[in-house]
Amino acid sequence: MSTLFSPIELRGLKLANRIMVSPMCQYSAVDGSATDWHFTHINMLALSGAAMFCIEATHVEDIGRITPGCLGLYSDANEAALKPILASVRKHSKAAVAMQLAHAGRKASSQRPWEGGQLIPVAQGGWQTVAPSAVPHKDGEASPLALDDAGLKRIRDEFVAAAKRAERLGIDALELHSAHGYLLHQFLSPIANKRTDQYGGSLTNRMRYPLEVFDAVRAAFPDRKPVGVRVSATDWVEGGWDVAQTIEYSKELKKRGVDWMDVSSGGVSPLQKIPLGPGYQVPAAQAVREATGVTTMAVGLITEAKQAEEIVATGKADMVALARGLLYDPRWGWHAAATLGGEVTAPPQYWRSQPSTQKALFGTTTFGAR
Repeated sequence: MSTLFSPIELRGLKLANRIMVSPMCQYSAVDGSATDWHFTHINMLALSGAAMFCIEATHVEDIGRITPGCLGLYSDANEAALKPILASVRKHSKAAVAMQLAHAGRKASSQRPWEGGQLIPVAQGGWQTVAPSAVPHKDGEASPLALDDAGLKRIRDEFVAAAKRAERLGIDALELHSAHGYLLHQFLSPIANKRTDQYGGSLTNRMRYPLEVFDAVRAAFPDRKPVGVRVSATDWVEGGWDVAQTIEYSKELKKRGVDWMDVSSGGVSPLQKIPLGPGYQVPAAQAVREATGVTTMAVGLITEAKQAEEIVATGKADMVALARGLLYDPRWGWHAAATLGGEVTAPPQYWRSQPSTQKALFGTTTFGAR
């Protein structure tokens, strides 16, 4: 019996296996609204065999977008653009659909990665960014504006408004983006947070605003539906955010009812030195899980079925989230199930693809002709 293909529950959400399609920015929205690219991308990966698909970082205000092409959920137009996409997913897939709510903070107003990914100056069509402190992400860049009390309240309220829009759309779960150097991570990390008020300095103070945002979103989203958090477990920079602080943050989130911790790393500083390798972030997920008991997801260069099985079977994490591996192989879940003796659901239009050696791959199926 494959552990990877065993069921798991996140609050009131029952998942048939322990694979999530990780949120992946597509940089293909227009004024925050999804396009035909999103229709294709989301519907394709909703049929990957993963039990849950997480929509990419979906920004809660226009100036919170990483790039001009990033997805948002801050307007009626944004909400309307997602409706037909989700309707199609619901018609053809049994995967749960989550959404990652985000704000890029000082890393907003950037070019798309294939355009260089650097800060777009206001004079060239960019916008003024905001952050915990007026400290730029890179030396030589324009400084963000340090958020005052009114700005903090505005953004917190925008997270709540986006959560309510997500509920109207029928989203099954939310993930708050508290990683990769974006706004909530900026508050956590002493590299980006130089405040001297109640939101800066000590670990308790640096955690305060991300926890306030979590509390507000949790209160606004139906209690039966799960809310998780993605975190960078380490900045990979000496003197920055680290695993020990991540554990304390996870403990505080556990008190508030967090349903999972999605454990990634890095992103807050260009000085980071990341030792890339297969499953390089799994030890951090394991550390969080062992110290807190919170359901954890491992992510990062998890590409092989047996690798994913070992992670969950040995208790290093409860689930795995895949990104690049699923872009390369959009049926990764099917192929992993075939390798591990698991079962996935597939639409009847695809039942004929079941290999002759894998008659139970899609469960009980019938296919006749005359």
